[in-house]
Amino acid sequence: MIRDLNTRKVMKNAYRITKHKYKTALRVRVPGGLIDPESLISISEIAKEYGDGQIHITTRQGFEILGIDMEDMPEVNKKIQIVIEKLNINQSEKDNGYPAAGTRNVSACIGNKVCPKAQYNTTEFAKKIEKNIFPNDLHFKVALTGCPNDCIKARMHDFGIIGTCLPEYDKDRCVTCLACVKKCKKYSVGALRVENNKIIRNEEKCIGCGECVLNCPMSAWTRSPKKYYKLMIMGRTGKKNPRMAEDWLRWVDEESIIKIIVNTYDYVKEYILKDAPNGKEHIGYIVDRTGFAEFRKWALKDVNLPKETVENPNIYWSGVHYDRF
Repeated sequence: MIRDLNTRKVMKNAYRITKHKYKTALRVRVPGGLIDPESLISISEIAKEYGDGQIHITTRQGFEILGIDMEDMPEVNKKIQIVIEKLNINQSEKDNGYPAAGTRNVSACIGNKVCPKAQYNTTEFAKKIEKNIFPNDLHFKVALTGCPNDCIKARMHDFGIIGTCLPEYDKDRCVTCLACVKKCKKYSVGALRVENNKIIRNEEKCIGCGECVLNCPMSAWTRSPKKYYKLMIMGRTGKKNPRMAEDWLRWVDEESIIKIIVNTYDYVKEYILKDAPNGKEHIGYIVDRTGFAEFRKWALKDVNLPKETVENPNIYWSGVHYDRF
């Protein structure tokens, strides 16, 4: 039996230190939340052969295979390799598992694969982000949601990405039935009004939910063919000063979002506390320490935002502040 196993190595190899001595749990990431039936079978077989037969579905769209003996980790790593390859998970070495102690799984709602309100394929975008940021030991949390309903709770993450519809209006097709105005008022934020027999959209108020497009019987409202998103930043849970993410960029594109996230890794490497517990520190605490302006300088380096993008130039976070008591 292995009795001198390095616990740091265990955690970096996607295993959890548990309350039961010499027992561990394997964490299996599912990028974008979409998994195939064969991978589920493989996970089940590992749980029965090497674990205690139980599998926990995690809050970050992954699996924890419970009750694994630490001495069986090398064999489990070989068994889980087929799942890693099927899910196209970035890893350092084949048959050696994958690191998952820092950056968390990129989570996503069901997206427009199923949901009529979703503005984009959340899994595809999540996998693009995955390819750019894994493997990595820094503590990042990214979540994608298809529309402003925010089913994935993106506002509780370092980077929350909301799919938005930039509506385009053809007044010649409009019969002023007011279906869009009524739906926007009842189901959204009331960004539409009628003036002189024409529908007016309040551009500052509009959140890009797409209710006008879904409910116009004459197709006077249509989605812009370009994909746009809202990027929210620095939401967090945890013991110290939890808070909701704040809106930073509206009508921003995929390429810019990916570049901003990648740039933020450089920013964290520059400013992370050298004595941070386990070498990790939430990004939001670093932003609190350096100031938003410094974060913005690093995050937007070499980023070419679309001309439609609207930025909130100064962000202040509310929420609980235990450090002020």
